[in-house]
Amino acid sequence: MVRKLRSAVCFVILPLLIIDCGGTKVARVESDSTMDLSGKWNDTDSRLVSEEMIKDALNQAWIHRWEAQNPNKQPTVIVGKVVNKSHEHINVETFSKDIERALLNSGRVNFVASKSERDQIREERADQQEFASAATRSDFGEERGADLMMSGSINTIVDQEGKKAVIYYQINMELTNLESNQKAWIGEKKIKKYIEKASAKF
Repeated sequence: MVRKLRSAVCFVILPLLIIDCGGTKVARVESDSTMDLSGKWNDTDSRLVSEEMIKDALNQAWIHRWEAQNPNKQPTVIVGKVVNKSHEHINVETFSKDIERALLNSGRVNFVASKSERDQIREERADQQEFASAATRSDFGEERGADLMMSGSINTIVDQEGKKAVIYYQINMELTNLESNQKAWIGEKKIKKYIEKASAKF
């Protein structure tokens, strides 16, 4: 009788009352905490790789040469394509945004909107020409051009035997001068993960 009563309670939804009947448990954690449940590429990898990449990029010889050749002017950078060549589904847009954030927060470079963002901005600017007052509208032809483009790729190598695997990630990023096509910087970050699962599926 007691067991039947307990089962019935588990299916009753009471306002403002949560009964733990062995269901899903959720705990909030800090957004920058390091957690790795599946062994796949995650937000921690994206954040740490982007921060380390930008730190390396802004401590190399190219930026010192730029500052010497262009006194009182910071280089203007745009983030281009980051291509996912790995075996996983990786949200490269999130990684690109982490790169943008690390660049902008460095204070060492100016930063301009990506191609997709520019299309939206130009649509708004065109709308202003018709509906905004002359004193407040933004004019065409005043955009700041980028000096350098950052682009890259994410690759993986999987070494698996049964229920054990080693996943090797290699992230390559580079800065290219948009006027001369010269590569100003090439960066590389490697991550290796050992994973042991209950099943053999990776």
